[in-house]
Amino acid sequence: MVSTGQAKTVKTRRVFYIPGYDPIHPRRYRELYRKEGAAQAAISGYEIALKPKAGKGNYGWRVNAGIDGHQVTSQVEVLVWSDIVRESMSNSIPATYWQLLRTAWVYIGSGALWRLMRLRKGPVIAALYPVGMLIVQALLAVALGLLTYRALGMVMDHWAARLAFAAVGTGLGIALLRWFKKKDGKFFAYYLMHDYAYSAATRGANPPELEARMAQFGNDIAAALTDDVDEVLVVGHSSGAHLGVSVLADLIRAGRVPERGPALGFLSLGQVVPMVSFLPRAERLRGDLRYLSTREELAWVDVTAPGDGCAFALCDPVSVSGVAPEGKRWPLVFSAAFTQTLSPTRWKALRWRFFRLHFQYLCAFDRPRDYDYFQITAGPQTLAARYDGRPASKSRIDHAVSKYTSVAA
Repeated sequence: MVSTGQAKTVKTRRVFYIPGYDPIHPRRYRELYRKEGAAQAAISGYEIALKPKAGKGNYGWRVNAGIDGHQVTSQVEVLVWSDIVRESMSNSIPATYWQLLRTAWVYIGSGALWRLMRLRKGPVIAALYPVGMLIVQALLAVALGLLTYRALGMVMDHWAARLAFAAVGTGLGIALLRWFKKKDGKFFAYYLMHDYAYSAATRGANPPELEARMAQFGNDIAAALTDDVDEVLVVGHSSGAHLGVSVLADLIRAGRVPERGPALGFLSLGQVVPMVSFLPRAERLRGDLRYLSTREELAWVDVTAPGDGCAFALCDPVSVSGVAPEGKRWPLVFSAAFTQTLSPTRWKALRWRFFRLHFQYLCAFDRPRDYDYFQITAGPQTLAARYDGRPASKSRIDHAVSKYTSVAA
């Protein structure tokens, strides 16, 4: 049950959105918000409009909304780490296959993969997908090379010719691999491989460049908490959810959340926390999960959906990581229930578009219930007030599963 201590009407809000592992410029999130916000407003009968963000700093936009007779102004900012993502994505095909071997070894050798399989099948299949797809691509390239070599060898049987045919076959195989990589916008094999490899490379620890960026995120949020607004809302999507956990834990530990400041909310969406917290060197994240789960300074709501095959749906990230302490308060875990909040026609259109469904939390629902991203980020209630008294989903997984439960000192 969400505490009512922060419950009050919102007229002004600061929203900080932390994306997942995404190399694309943050303008894509502005355009998504503009398009889907207008669609949700038309469905739900309220008004929402975007304007350019005032001032310098993070990329963002301003939202003016008229909801339930209230006028609310919210400033949305994207906490960008897409440059770090781009730098981590190897341009080399051999390097990506090396990442495949190294990442598979980390998850299998540590036992994390077997533990993850006890949770939800969807995200484990999503994690295995790039491995399988890259192997299939390599096998097809080898097959093309061999078939070319044999076909040409039937025409001329001479050692010099055979050497030339081998070169032609090898060249065609490499060309096919390059074609697959060029078309990865359809296959997502390289993209997902880089995603999983990023955390696996350090066995769950944050790389120095990411720690530095998270400290910068913390400074931006801390500054907003001294601003004259009613709520500061942090939204973490996908991999951005576990970054949000650590950023907020650092802020509270450092005493940077004013006692009489704005209400502080944390909304984690489509989280994949276990993919990192189950790794042996994720002591920092596990400690932050444990710490944040008891704090009164914020309200933390975690929303996933079984229809999202890329998220650990209804898995309490604190409990499954084996770090739930006495007096645990957070997060409130419930489902966005795609099969109920999307009409049969809409669900049929999206059901097999797995990557698109992973972003549905940021989009319009044509049969909305109590989850509405735009009312949360632009409406007249704080996150705590909106979900005060809301029970957690009964089907959530809230028991310890991780093999590794050590936390940072």
